[in-house]
Amino acid sequence: MRTLHITLLALLSHWRRHPLQFFSILTGLWLATALWTGVEALNSQARADYARASAMLSAPSQSQLVPRQGQRFDQTLYVALRRQGWAVSPVLEGRVRFAGETLTSVEVLGIEPLSLPVGTSVAGQAERAFDLTGFIGSPGEAWIAPDTLQRLGLTAGEQATTGDGRRLPPLVPRADLAPGVIVVDIGAAQALLSAPGQVSRLLVDADLAARQPPLPAAVADTLQWRASEEGGDLQRLTESFHLNLTALGMLAFIVGLFIVHAAIGLALEQRRGVLRTLRACGVNLSTLISALAVELGAFAILGGLAGVISGYLLASVLLGNVASSLRGLYGAEVSGQLSLSPSWWVAGVAISLLGALLAGCSSLLRASRLPLLAIAQAQAWRMAQGVWLRRQAMLAVVLAMVAVGCWRFGNNLLSALLMMGAILLAGALFLPALLDAALAGLARACRGPLTEWFIADSRQQLPAMALALMALLLALSASVGVGSMTEGFRQTFLGWLDQRLSADLYLTPRDPAQSVQIAAWAAGQPGVKVVQPQWRTDFRLQGWPVQAQGIVVQPAFPEQWPLLEQADRAWERLGAGQGVMLSEQLGRRLHVGLNDTLVLPSGHGEQHLPVVGIYADYGNPKGQVLLAADRLRQHWPEAVMTNLSLRLEPGRAASLAETLKDRYGLDSTRVIDQTTIKRWSIDVFERTFAATGALNTLTLAVAGIALFISLLTLGHSRVGQLAPLWALGVRRSRLGWLTLGQTLMLACLTVLLAMPLGLLLAWCMVAVVNVQAFGWRLPLYVSALQLVQLGMLGLLTSLLAAAGPIWRLARRQPADLLRQFADER
Repeated sequence: MRTLHITLLALLSHWRRHPLQFFSILTGLWLATALWTGVEALNSQARADYARASAMLSAPSQSQLVPRQGQRFDQTLYVALRRQGWAVSPVLEGRVRFAGETLTSVEVLGIEPLSLPVGTSVAGQAERAFDLTGFIGSPGEAWIAPDTLQRLGLTAGEQATTGDGRRLPPLVPRADLAPGVIVVDIGAAQALLSAPGQVSRLLVDADLAARQPPLPAAVADTLQWRASEEGGDLQRLTESFHLNLTALGMLAFIVGLFIVHAAIGLALEQRRGVLRTLRACGVNLSTLISALAVELGAFAILGGLAGVISGYLLASVLLGNVASSLRGLYGAEVSGQLSLSPSWWVAGVAISLLGALLAGCSSLLRASRLPLLAIAQAQAWRMAQGVWLRRQAMLAVVLAMVAVGCWRFGNNLLSALLMMGAILLAGALFLPALLDAALAGLARACRGPLTEWFIADSRQQLPAMALALMALLLALSASVGVGSMTEGFRQTFLGWLDQRLSADLYLTPRDPAQSVQIAAWAAGQPGVKVVQPQWRTDFRLQGWPVQAQGIVVQPAFPEQWPLLEQADRAWERLGAGQGVMLSEQLGRRLHVGLNDTLVLPSGHGEQHLPVVGIYADYGNPKGQVLLAADRLRQHWPEAVMTNLSLRLEPGRAASLAETLKDRYGLDSTRVIDQTTIKRWSIDVFERTFAATGALNTLTLAVAGIALFISLLTLGHSRVGQLAPLWALGVRRSRLGWLTLGQTLMLACLTVLLAMPLGLLLAWCMVAVVNVQAFGWRLPLYVSALQLVQLGMLGLLTSLLAAAGPIWRLARRQPADLLRQFADER
């Protein structure tokens, strides 16, 4: 142990002389851990909230009774079952809206606590612990999560008013309740949801559910047994979003490790003499490697602790945008406040230890394999570096083959992300060889001693700068890929909105009866050109939730409703009830294409209809089936009119909207004009990519820090290489400009190589990743202006990273340059 202690002291003395390298390693581990743990904090919080949503109403039984068609049924069936001795409890679910600057809605869950099955818990509270007097008495209680209470701008005990003017019972915060949900007595829920006498499902006692006896004849045609799947749909729908976030976090983690790898390699090379002396003094190789490992572990713990704290702060900043994205895209409610378990903190430090091991193992391995007398020889290190570069090239070839294999044979999101990761790493590993080949080509075209030195010295510096340039390549290519994908999505999405949102007013009546009244009234109003009602019902296909929407086909639909694929006379056949149209994501999930026959479940038997069209439906987490309204109402009588869209004469939208609000008591959340819907949709879009853009910017900043640290660390060794030029008459200021030119030349070559790699990544995202993640494929848009802007940003990052070290180098005193020749003696 004493030998290990002395060895550690000798190794640690290096950091007193080179504090910059100390902070380089610490900064790399800190940034890598911060970005990774920040992303994992976001994912962990979201998954914890999904779990809270799943456990919001948990019962020992995993089965329940649900309607065969539609979403609700009459409560007389519940009464009939109770009278026959069935231990069931009713539940009513729906959404209510709150008026405000933005459209805000929450889910209402109505329960009947007196009949809850034994062992059932609501928001973590057992049914026997209910304060029945307070919950079901007058005025009752409305349980709500604290973060939902804050988001709605309400206070505990307040009786909030919905957008329809209905008052909730006094609000009671419950910490264990899932966000975005209000739990009330089922009688209050029926009043809030305008669903008198309606029930969504029946919870079943565990003993009864285990036997699952046949249903009585009076209810068998309406109800059916179904295994509880609460939370399952949400987990499946949001899985792709979180996997994409994880991939971005992993990219940032890898880029951060380049800083650590470069700093550790340079520090180890500068300690060649110390390593030789220790070995010559009798320190065996295992002790030396152990000391280096302990030193690296100390760095990892310090960097990990700092990274976990920073990651928590980063996640706190990004959580609002991520929550808005999940709410807008999937209807998933995520808390606006972080609440993480101790295991997350431990995992953050563990990932830092793993990162330090990955970043430092190659340098330790090269040092352990060099002969004793070769440790201090620069030539031996360069030979070892050459062998390592050849291995990198071989690994790059293997990764390229893996990417091709994932493209050809992969059929899920994980394989798509593996393909992208393999492409990125293969491009990074090929970069040193490509840069060396480019410099060799430039060297053949050079004329003059200073120009030849400029290129030759750049090639000599390439191994030391390679890791920083690889980090820059990864960050910039990821920015190009994500930027191209985002811009393409923006153009496609905005064009799609302009075509689909062709009506002037969009109405969401309070109930089906009001929908019918408004449709009849609006049809006779002056200035109303078209009243387009929409009927809807929900069912499941192959286990996926599906929205069936019935429409009356209008002559303008072929221009207003763009189809990705269509059969002959597609709209005519749809209007005649001779076919269906599918959203793109549903077609991919069900593996159903154009002209295939789709089997739809209905109360009148299975309906076999050909697919006559495939259309884009961006942002809808559920699949959608489009049918003729008459056919939908005929075979799915439970379908209700949910929405109305009105096409008006110019200038009539504002006045008609006010008339509708006054006549039918609708608020601004139920009467929305085209401009408002577009604004909300674009806002959701921008928030969706806000976290992605922030992570890309941080990754590019980390790459700039890696380049800065490499150049600053190389500053001392560069003096010995520049001193002969100064002695030959080259001014110090010119030496500084030459060094800056070398850095910018290597950065410019890296930027040029990052462009095609980034475009390849963009193609992977739109053609492979988006298809697997969301179910839709986007066209690839290449913006020359965007590429130029990103290229200039990469060069600016390199310039800022190089400015400080080169300024210090250019201001070296003549005495420092002369001392290089004195040391040579």
